[in-house]
Amino acid sequence: MDEFVTIFMCGDVMTGRGIDQVMPHPCDPKLYEFFMKSAKGYVELAEQRNGEIQKPINYSYIWGDVLDEMKRMDTDIRIINLETSVTKSNDYWKGKGINYRMHPKNISCLTVANIDYCSLANNHTLDWGYSGLEETIKTLKKANIKFAGAGRNINEAEKPAVLNVRRQARIIVFSYGLQTSGIPVNWQAAMDVPGINLLADLSASSVTQIRTKINETKKPKDLVVVSIHWGSNWGYQIQNEQVEFAHKLINEAGVDIIHGHSSHHVKGIEVYKDKPIIYGCGDFIDDYEGISGYETFRSDLGLMYFVRMGLSSRKLIEFRMVPTQVKKFRVNQASLDDSLWLKKTINRQCKQFGAKVDLKTDSKLVLKWSRSAG
Repeated sequence: MDEFVTIFMCGDVMTGRGIDQVMPHPCDPKLYEFFMKSAKGYVELAEQRNGEIQKPINYSYIWGDVLDEMKRMDTDIRIINLETSVTKSNDYWKGKGINYRMHPKNISCLTVANIDYCSLANNHTLDWGYSGLEETIKTLKKANIKFAGAGRNINEAEKPAVLNVRRQARIIVFSYGLQTSGIPVNWQAAMDVPGINLLADLSASSVTQIRTKINETKKPKDLVVVSIHWGSNWGYQIQNEQVEFAHKLINEAGVDIIHGHSSHHVKGIEVYKDKPIIYGCGDFIDDYEGISGYETFRSDLGLMYFVRMGLSSRKLIEFRMVPTQVKKFRVNQASLDDSLWLKKTINRQCKQFGAKVDLKTDSKLVLKWSRSAG
């Protein structure tokens, strides 16, 4: 029997701004947004919507029902997209409009959940300038949390994280971002400039670029994850070029799992040649409660993704999801009605890929797909 590894993945974890304000060591709440001048304003909006949040919260609070579920699923590796700068820096990126930061002393909100890896190739990592990026990197290293997708130069930004699992097996994680997700082009890392591992496009040359980097690191038994921040915040449509690019990463670059994010709501899932492709994980932890607009997308609902991969076959064995809802800045298991809404929404998006989800009696969604021969 093929030995397997269970990987937890989720979408955007935005522990800055309002959420930072309810933790034990909040940053200066001053913001430079058009509509909001204090991060405390986002706390007030959430409390107006769902009631008072007892402050300061403990570090496990934001994860709510997640921690027990990760334990029940016996996860080996835990991967998130961290969308905030972790810094005390006041050097906000002028003209950007929205600037997320979390105080470095609040890094325990990630270590309490035993997060193994943070993708930094997104549109909030440099919100507080190069000094903010430098402190983010130092803080993650001190906390023993691996990361990729940003760095003090292009070599560091391109470098993958190597995550060790049992029996000498490894998971190699690369992170990339695209301008379509809102990453400013001048955030791109260079030889002597800090920044993001920014892909120019989804062309064949980008596939070659990624394949080259994978070949420099990958060993025969390694599983390769590409975590990619791409596409707009809203809308269910998955662009043909994203599908083609994902397929080429699997066919030509040897990628085993594609962890896509940027959309504020969950999007479709494909299993291609027994390799999972999550096109958009949606938001997971954020301070958006009480903000009006786009309600039909239900961005308060999210998913915990549990992917079980064979270590020898490098094929998907099982794909389970747990529906969640953010309320009072806490991730709660979703109600039955909301779980059914997610099931219907995902199935509508997965139909084009020949996949579907079933809701089980334990409130988990289980993905069904056509398995490849051989």
